[in-house]
Amino acid sequence: MPFVELDTSLPAERLPPGLAQTLCAGAADILGKPAERVNVTVRSGLSMVLSGSAEPCAQLVVSSIGVVGTAEQNQRHSARFFDVLTAQLGLSQERIVIRFYPLEPWQIGKNRTVMTFL
Repeated sequence: MPFVELDTSLPAERLPPGLAQTLCAGAADILGKPAERVNVTVRSGLSMVLSGSAEPCAQLVVSSIGVVGTAEQNQRHSARFFDVLTAQLGLSQERIVIRFYPLEPWQIGKNRTVMTFL
């Protein structure tokens, strides 16, 4: 059950229509998970500083069970997420940063229990 959270200083009107759906489909493909399991949040118009600069930027956080736990996995994921983000946001890769967090099944609650028991 991946969680994808995009924070950006770009105003909402500069984001392409359907960005959350595009990120959902992209994350599903990149992480090899079904789209109906991917959760996406997009927050725009934030006051942000990246690498000391307040120029337009974005931060992506990707959390998931089993697919973001190694440097090798995340190197592949990173390249593909950067392709999606630079195309969708019109930002250079220097203005985007991605953080990967591996999750354990007991850390995600669903249907009154945790994923361990589903």
